[in-house]
Amino acid sequence: RITELVSGSHIVLERNPTWYGAEPWFDRIVVRAIENTAALEANLLSGEIDMIDGGLGMSLDQALAFERRNGDRFTVRYQPGLVYEHIELMLDNPLLADRRVRQALLYAIDRQTLVDQLFAGRQPVADTNVHPLDWVYDPEVPRYPYDPERAAELFAEAGFRPGPDGILVDREGRRMSLELMTTAGNRTRELVEQVLQGMWRRAGVEITIRNEPARVFFGETVAKRRFTGMAMFAWISSPENPPRSTLHSEEIPTAENGWSGQNYTGYRNPEMDALIDAIEVELDREKRRRLWSELQRLYATDLPVLPLYFRANPHIWPKWLEGVTPTGHQAPTTLWIENWRRRG
Repeated sequence: RITELVSGSHIVLERNPTWYGAEPWFDRIVVRAIENTAALEANLLSGEIDMIDGGLGMSLDQALAFERRNGDRFTVRYQPGLVYEHIELMLDNPLLADRRVRQALLYAIDRQTLVDQLFAGRQPVADTNVHPLDWVYDPEVPRYPYDPERAAELFAEAGFRPGPDGILVDREGRRMSLELMTTAGNRTRELVEQVLQGMWRRAGVEITIRNEPARVFFGETVAKRRFTGMAMFAWISSPENPPRSTLHSEEIPTAENGWSGQNYTGYRNPEMDALIDAIEVELDREKRRRLWSELQRLYATDLPVLPLYFRANPHIWPKWLEGVTPTGHQAPTTLWIENWRRRG
């Protein structure tokens, strides 16, 4: 139960005598708000605080550095969360209209190496828009491991051949040249862009990087579908949340509808529309599961977006504390707080 709340400072939780479950080990827990991550780390090392929740704590690179320096004193758990990093494709662009091209683009990038090199392997590669912790997740969705030969085959099937400079050219002489955009100043995304640019160049795809401030990128370029090729950003997924706003053809933003909807790719597939409509009204759990499987497999086949990875949240607690179980979803780490206890 909450016994004290000071806005912007702290919340005091004390053992609830009317709690019907297992008796908590701790009598009192204080949750503090510390906005500066350097101060957060300093307070942890000095003993002013005992643990850091992963939801709004250290960034991944900070946590990796902290673990290298202090891994003997603290447990660092990298729990994949609900933030889904991906690349939206402008399907109105003739170069991206053929799904074989979209599949080739995904086969041409080594996402596992990307997350291994940039994120120490802590952020899992995404194969679909549904989080693996979600009960409707289908582990049998089509996957796209790094396969440059298969990428070349698909590009050829779609009518592309290498030009004199190695860049792919279609039958009409159009170069496979695409613009990749994201939020300017986001160091992590800019590094990802550079890695992807090099990987796609080896596959014969010319990538031009053009980034914008977040307010322009999200407020104008993405929201009004003004990007021409690729837009990299993240969605926060909700468990069993039908993706009507992002995948249904009625949700494509236009000037006529006041730029309403979040289907920024312009994806149109009657089969996807029907699946979303059916999921929203189906009450039988197993029938919903089957519908969700069909949706994910269609998503992974059509690839209106290129899945990259699910971001991981670093949770940090001292070695003497046990029973902490990060959830990775919308329930907070304190969900099973009654299981926290001192080791030994």
